[in-house]
Formats: sequence, structure tokens, C-alpha cells
Amino acid sequence: MIEGQATARYVRGSVQKAKLVLDLIRGQNVDKALATLQFCRKTAARHVSKVLRSAIANAQQREVGGGDVDRLYVGSCYANQGPSLKRIRAAAMGRAFRITKRTSHLTVAVKERPEAAVVAVTVDGPATTSASSRRASKTAGRAKRKTVKRKTAKVKTAETQTSGTDAKKATSVKKADE
Repeated sequence: MIEGQATARYVRGSVQKAKLVLDLIRGQNVDKALATLQFCRKTAARHVSKVLRSAIANAQQREVGGGDVDRLYVGSCYANQGPSLKRIRAAAMGRAFRITKRTSHLTVAVKERPEAAVVAVTVDGPATTSASSRRASKTAGRAKRKTVKRKTAKVKTAETQTSGTDAKKATSVKKADE
């Protein structure tokens, strides 16, 4: 299994802004992550792209068993805070304001996706249920609950509408009797 990691230290830019970009690529295939970074309009995307390329190169260098580089994905990526550069900006009446120029340490780790798991098939069907089928049954249950709620809401509104018309009829009958 191929794994590679790369770290860029003392990158100018805040950790908070770098995390926004890192959240975009976490868990994606390497090719898709590079495409995402290429078209991302954040300054940190260029730095993250460099680190990702370096992690891919490190994974290729460490490759021993002939793993497939096309199956690489971004396993983990995070940004830690580096030292802040403290500067002073002149202000009115002899005062000074402090400016902190933040730095960050960016780390990206790539891993190889495992091959597709073989599912044992019996006469009745698959022995194990996959995550997608469980997810589909969950959403079907939610849809049923929603339709039941909608039907009860429709029945309640129909009852209120009929009770309202009955009240009107009753008042019109009383007026006719008078």
C-alpha cells in the first residue's frame, strides 16, 4: 500500500484560511483534488497544491510493491499554526497598532485506496449489505415518514376547511330562520 506525506512549513497565511481550502480536497482522488485546487480562487490553494504534488512524488518514491498511483487519494490534510510575525503600524496622536502576520504549517498525506472488496453471494442474494444499500433503505424510510406526515397534514387541513364551511352554513341557516 502506497503512502506519502509532505509538509510545508512557515507558509504566509492564516491557518483558518488554509483550512477552508484543505476541507475542499479531503478524501478526494488525487487528480480531482489537483483540479479542484487549480480552479479554487483562494491564495492558500497554490501552497496546498504544491504540498499535494510533493506528497504524490514522495508516495511514488516509496513505492515498493508496484502500487497504482492512480488509486491515490488525500487521506489526511491539516494546517497547524506557525509563528506570527509582529509588526507595528503608526497611528494618530503618537500611538501604534500591532499587526500580526500569521504563518502556518500545511501537511498533506496521500494513501492508496484498497481494491474493491469481494462480496460473498448466496442463493438468496449478497451475504453482506453494502453501505449504499443501507443508505438507500434509510432514505426510503425517511420518505415514508414524510409522506405520512403530509397525508396527516392534508387530513387536518381538510377537517378544518369542512368545519369552517359547516359553521358558515349554520350561520346562514340561522339568518334564514330569522
